[in-house]
Amino acid sequence: MKKELSRRSFLKISALSGALAGISGIGCSRGKTDVEELIEKISQGVPRTGKSVIGLTVPPIPQVKVGIIGLGNRGTGMTRHVHALFPDKAKITAICDIRKEKVEKTFEFLKENGQEPAVYSGTKDGWKEMVERDDIDLVFVFTHWDLHVPMCVYSMQQGKHVATEVPAAYTVEDCWKLVNTAEETRKNCMMLENVCYGSEELWILNMVKQGVFGTLTYAEAAYIHNLRGMLFGNSYYNKWRIRHHLKRHGNLYPTHGLGPVTQYMDIERGDRLEYLVSMSSPQASLTEHSKTVEPDNEFYDRSDFLHGDFNTSLIKTAKGRMIALKHDVVTPRPYNRINAIAGTKGYHEGYPSRLSLQEKGHSWLNEETYQEYREKYEHPIWETMREEIEKHGGHGGMDFVEIYRLIDNLNKGLPLDMDVYDAASWSVVSPLSEISVEMEGVPVKFPDFTRGKWQEKRELGILKNI
Repeated sequence: MKKELSRRSFLKISALSGALAGISGIGCSRGKTDVEELIEKISQGVPRTGKSVIGLTVPPIPQVKVGIIGLGNRGTGMTRHVHALFPDKAKITAICDIRKEKVEKTFEFLKENGQEPAVYSGTKDGWKEMVERDDIDLVFVFTHWDLHVPMCVYSMQQGKHVATEVPAAYTVEDCWKLVNTAEETRKNCMMLENVCYGSEELWILNMVKQGVFGTLTYAEAAYIHNLRGMLFGNSYYNKWRIRHHLKRHGNLYPTHGLGPVTQYMDIERGDRLEYLVSMSSPQASLTEHSKTVEPDNEFYDRSDFLHGDFNTSLIKTAKGRMIALKHDVVTPRPYNRINAIAGTKGYHEGYPSRLSLQEKGHSWLNEETYQEYREKYEHPIWETMREEIEKHGGHGGMDFVEIYRLIDNLNKGLPLDMDVYDAASWSVVSPLSEISVEMEGVPVKFPDFTRGKWQEKRELGILKNI
């Protein structure tokens, strides 16, 4: 029975292997099952074709010339944050979206406020023409997930730095494409994980680095956000997001919860994500909700959704620490990223934010003491830029801080706060969780995208270059 189950799982996974890992010539070595060999190959590294971009610096760019691809839900708002840095720090050279009306609306806003970028729309390959311009330093990718990797790779090959929305990729093979292209071209490839710039997250990061939590042992993170209405509606171009629920399961959106806690734990900077175990609940919410939408909706009365309502992945790090990562976008739970971090001296848990410290007893700190810690350890960027942050906003201000930091570091010729290795190691949770779920909770190892350099201790830029 075990052999039969192994073979059945292998056939399911190997059918997806091109998408998951780009593995060719999968075979069975003597003494190993097909599944064991497949998992081993997925976790193996690939030959380096360039040079590590850890700590990559480029000559200062006094005014960063920007090209923007994707002007939908996310791109429209983020474009305004880039514009907020015009003309002193950045200039929007060109904008692109397949929908002409989106481009026209954004262009009118920019023109009214002193910028007249070139526009590209109406064709699927218009973005390539834009990226080939010689007056762009940085390309932003705000499209649906399927286009992140091809757009990032082509942009870097055209000599551009690139910043993409989350997740950066959703196959193992594509994660390696981002890493290898960045190393070959010596260009920055940053995933725009805005949550890492939230006031609460930077406050905790500051406390962690100043020893308030002691030795870290455990974290819990999540993306819990009821998106049923948006999935079935017209919020996403061509309803692209719900289509992933038809063909994939596991954790489809790991980085909002995972990004901050990996920064607390110095992942890729002295520790690394080593392996995960993942499992999902049955699927029920989308099928039931599909009966309530209009009959002319493409997804009316559907029961063929693959993705379970809830997924939990347990991740072990090289240092033996543990991260519990959860994903749920279809049940009526209140929004929650959990944002829990545990150490020998303290514990924090979000939603609402609460703090417990060893010397204060067995309960949460009272409001007065909690506020004392908030004020004492507030991250400097939220102190010095509070007025600008409040003016420009974006998810409580984190969006503006994210864009400001990226542009400011390029202005000054400093390494970016997050690099392509962060993008790959956080994003690869999706395909690894899919494999583990498909194979009934088997442990799946993470590839080492840094090729051993994760062991070198280095400090996050957001903590030292303010």
